[in-house]
Amino acid sequence: MYLSMISDEPSPGEGLPRHVQDLIGRQLDGLIPRMDTVDADTRLGRALLRLRAALLDAEAERQVTKAFGDELIALVPRLRRFARMRTGNAAEADDMVQATLMRAWERRSQFQDGTNLVAWLFTILRNTHLNQRKRLRREVEDVDGAFAGALSSAPDQEHRVALFELQAALNDLPEEQRETLLLVTVDGLKHEEVAAVLGCQVGTVKSRVSRARERLAMALGLS
Repeated sequence: MYLSMISDEPSPGEGLPRHVQDLIGRQLDGLIPRMDTVDADTRLGRALLRLRAALLDAEAERQVTKAFGDELIALVPRLRRFARMRTGNAAEADDMVQATLMRAWERRSQFQDGTNLVAWLFTILRNTHLNQRKRLRREVEDVDGAFAGALSSAPDQEHRVALFELQAALNDLPEEQRETLLLVTVDGLKHEEVAAVLGCQVGTVKSRVSRARERLAMALGLS
């Protein structure tokens, strides 16, 4: 009983009980499609083959470390999911990841070993998308398409309705709260990493996540 009471308490800086925070996290995680497997016969797949070969050559010439190359490749699924979340389109997301990897390769000398590669890559990807949006004069980020796969494969009507409700509640959040919440709960970045990606203070990240969770909980009748 005592352990149950402890597990239900809010974490520091959060107004919601832990079980509600966890429930929101699981629902959001199930809403955004995972993109773990890259088809070798695609532009991204072929780009990854070239990148692996280039990394091996660069490692032999001591331009990069093996750890850098291994982590860069290992982060591709997370980059694809982040890109899919931002673009709402699988093909466009893969093009964005390919552009991100190209920029990371071109700027490999700027990365300092021992610093945070996750935050570095996510920053490059986010800036790439923001620049594309500016060029296309898009003022509002359309995230609806990112949920199409999850909605079309929902096992039953009740689940589909729940996903639509979650999507609607998520879309109603201010953009900065939505992006920060998804970076923490879906992409799994630490608060410090998110702060580096977004160029804000850690306290701002925590505040946005807390407010976003509270608004989602209220919209979904969880509070």
